[in-house]
Amino acid sequence: MLSETERPPTAAPTAAPSTWAGLRPLLLRLHFYAGILIAPFLLVAAVSGLLYAGSYQIERFVYADQLTVSRVGGTALPLSRQIEAATAAHPDGTFALVRTSDDPAATTQVLLNVPTLDEGLKLAVFVDPYTAEVRGALESYGSSGALPFRAWLSKLHANLQLGEPGRIYSELAASWLWVVVLGGLALWFGRRRKRYARPEGGLTGRRRALSWHGAIGLWAAVGLLGLSATGLTWSTYAGEHIDGLRTSLSWTTPALSTATGGGDHSAHEGHAGTPAAPAAPVGVDRVMAAATAAGIDGPVELVPPKGAGSAYAVKEIDKQWPVRLDQVAVDPGTGAVTSELRFADHPLGAKLTRFGIDLHMGVTFGLANQLALIALAAGLVAMTLLGYRMWWHRRPGPRAFGRPYPAGAWRQSPKAAAALAGCAVAVGWFLPLLGISLAAFLTVDVLLGLRKKS
Repeated sequence: MLSETERPPTAAPTAAPSTWAGLRPLLLRLHFYAGILIAPFLLVAAVSGLLYAGSYQIERFVYADQLTVSRVGGTALPLSRQIEAATAAHPDGTFALVRTSDDPAATTQVLLNVPTLDEGLKLAVFVDPYTAEVRGALESYGSSGALPFRAWLSKLHANLQLGEPGRIYSELAASWLWVVVLGGLALWFGRRRKRYARPEGGLTGRRRALSWHGAIGLWAAVGLLGLSATGLTWSTYAGEHIDGLRTSLSWTTPALSTATGGGDHSAHEGHAGTPAAPAAPVGVDRVMAAATAAGIDGPVELVPPKGAGSAYAVKEIDKQWPVRLDQVAVDPGTGAVTSELRFADHPLGAKLTRFGIDLHMGVTFGLANQLALIALAAGLVAMTLLGYRMWWHRRPGPRAFGRPYPAGAWRQSPKAAAALAGCAVAVGWFLPLLGISLAAFLTVDVLLGLRKKS
């Protein structure tokens, strides 16, 4: 019989693995699959976005003859004269709207509806405001007034020039971008390192690629998260849920009322049997004067009435900081301002949405904004290529592909894994393409695991 001093020491109980120890391999595996399968979409979005961010400056150079006057004059001609010059030069078009600039060297853009143009396109006629000379005409796309070069890049970035079906690619990229960014940050800070914000020196191979991949990701994280969030607002499927959420929170953008109170019911206002004759239109010059008196200035867009009982809409369109986005409606018969919509009165959510979209498009801070987007896009391209380099270094043999991180470690932290699965289901419902692709990843992963066991 052994004495107390002769008994062998009792083995120390095995410590339960931490939640992070169980979740880290799961994040590594998810990051691996997302990187391999979603990275091509992110790469295309980054390259096309980089080109789009640079298109503003290229557009100004390519279309300089149309966008600028030959000589800055003294006083601009009445807006009505400029519109007449544009419609006379293109009699097949009907007046849709006109955009003026506060740059004395810029031409006035008169946009016409032309039956032969595709949906969403208008013909922009560029008129010298000092001489009414028509300096050219180009197709104009969307509310941003993108000219052919930028419009082509815009569609490339949004849908690969494939129309509505192509929008799936950009929504898939935006849906996964925030996932890989947040997962990458968790993995980057989950291990002790000498440096986080700078690549470590003296490394080679996969470790060197990882050091650069993580450091670039850390610097770009906030911007990439913003691009993901704002990109989803344009998406088809997630965009519907985002619109519903904004509506429930009263974050929708208010619309200017252009009703004048006339129309079919105006005849019943008097007791006489014969309605009063409508007032003669006051014309765009008096409408612009009334809008200016109401505080509308800077780059302005004037939209004519859509029919009886409708007013002119005159809108500030300066989206550069500090923005000027006030709007007024002007009665075409009296020249009186019938309603106003001030940007300062928009709900906070509507303002944030406006700022987010314009930052995404490179508008808010002009050239600085565009350079920042180019840097973000270049960073995303670099991270993607470094990620593929790490994947290549992990291949088990010269002729084999890289291998994923081991599966099954999540079982060490079942509660945390269950909570993560619940969040994934909720997020997958809100972002349908993320949910569908994640389910596909898991299905393939399980099938590969079963095949390996058999």
